[in-house]
Formats: sequence, structure tokens, C-alpha cells
Amino acid sequence: MKTILAVISDGTASSLLETTLLVAKRFGSRIVGLNALTTEYAVVFGGEMGFSISSEVDRTLEREGLDRREQARALFTAFMRQHGVAMGAGAGEGPAAEWREEAGRQNAVAGMLGRVFDLITLERPAKLASLAEATLEDALFESGRPVLMAPPTPLGSIGERVLIAWNGSTETARTVGFAMPFLERAGSVQVVSVEGAMTPGPSAEDLAQNLARHGIPAIARHVTPRDRSPGEVFIDEAKAIGADLMVKGAYTQSRLRQMIFGGATRHIIMEATMPVILAH
Repeated sequence: MKTILAVISDGTASSLLETTLLVAKRFGSRIVGLNALTTEYAVVFGGEMGFSISSEVDRTLEREGLDRREQARALFTAFMRQHGVAMGAGAGEGPAAEWREEAGRQNAVAGMLGRVFDLITLERPAKLASLAEATLEDALFESGRPVLMAPPTPLGSIGERVLIAWNGSTETARTVGFAMPFLERAGSVQVVSVEGAMTPGPSAEDLAQNLARHGIPAIARHVTPRDRSPGEVFIDEAKAIGADLMVKGAYTQSRLRQMIFGGATRHIIMEATMPVILAH
């Protein structure tokens, strides 16, 4: 986790920066703060039917975009200086930080540029079918890299107590692989599966046994939902153990199905109160 791309939309990303800095301190990472400014506006429809309708903005919208960029840059710079983080492309060993500006829609730029980073950090979307959700989905589906979704309120630690939301799927297996640097440093790891929410595949116990061979003291638990959705169970269980990180494969079910019927990924994206590592 030596390089982190933090997507900063405006001047309200304090929790994202707090969470990103916790990771950078843990791994000695370089943080690149990204702001993407477009000359277009987009109407985004979520799910697999997603598409955008774009047109040239007028001077007012362009000015608003420049104002948001300036707010984002000022927040990023002030935050790093306040926390004693060296700034600039020539800064030495991490934690270190630099600022980067790109033209283009935020979601597309994050998905493309994120391909060369070890981790992409984003804010948890405040609402569905928003630019924040589109950015999260493009980062997941276009970058090929893990995404760390920061909660609205930052925690004081990250990766000390980890919950793996296990469902036996390829997506979750891939996410566990990406999360190994966190798991290897964790004080405790619990692998939680939910009755009725498993795909054909290895059990939570199988995963815990494999992690133990890596020196990771993982405990497996299989939970009965009791009229709760799988997403609710995972969040409840994470809160119960005081988890400061959740590991979750994203969209085992299709985005379209989750948009219509709901699903564990969509529930966690909207409701998680702890950082979540996601990958598809």
C-alpha cells in the first residue's frame, strides 16, 4: 500500500483525508490527492443501465467547478501541513503527499488513473445515483484496484480489528487478496458468513484456516440473519466487535439486480460506519 489515490471532490472531504492518512501512516504511503474538473456536466443513471448525458456548461457552472477545485486543493494542502506530512512530488519516504489536477469527469478519471495505484480512497456516497456513487463504481469496475470507502465520521484507527464479510465468491476472494497487507498487521480478524447468503464456494472456516497458515489469527463465524438482510448482518457484526475495517467483495450480484432488489454491497455502501475495502 505504498501509493494511494485520494479522490477529493471539494472542501468537505475531511473524513476521507483522516482515513487516508491512517492508512499512509500504517504503510509509509504516498498520498496523491486528485481533483477532476470537467467542462461538461453529466446526468448519471446508476446500475448496469448507466449512461451519461453531457453538454457544454455555461460560465456559471464552470466557475462553480473551479471554486470546488480551489476548495479541494486548499483543504488537502492545509490538512497535510497541519499533520506534518511532506508535500510535493520530490518529498521523501512516506507518509508524503502531492496534489494532482486532471480534466474530465471525476468518475472516469478515478477509474482510469487508479490503475497505477495500490489503493483508491473515496468518500462513502451520501445518496444513490449520485456522482459519488458513480465514482465508486468506476473505481471498482475500471481500475482493477482495491477501493477503500471512508465513513462519514473517521475512526481513530484502521485495520486493528477486521471483519471479512465472506460469501464464498470470487469477488470476495479477490478482495481478501488485496487486503492481505492489512490482515497481516491486524490484531484480530473475524471471517463472518451469513446463512442463506453464500454462493457455491469455500466456507468461512476454510478461509480462516488458510489465513492461519499465513500467521493471521482469524476466527470464523456463521451467523443466522434473524429477519435481517445480509448487509445489515455484516454491519451489525462489525459494530459488535468494534471493527475498524471491513473487507467486502463488491457486487457478487449484478449492479442492476442490486439497484432493483437491493443487496449486501449496496446496503454497505450506503450504511457502513467503518472503512470498507471493496473490490470486484
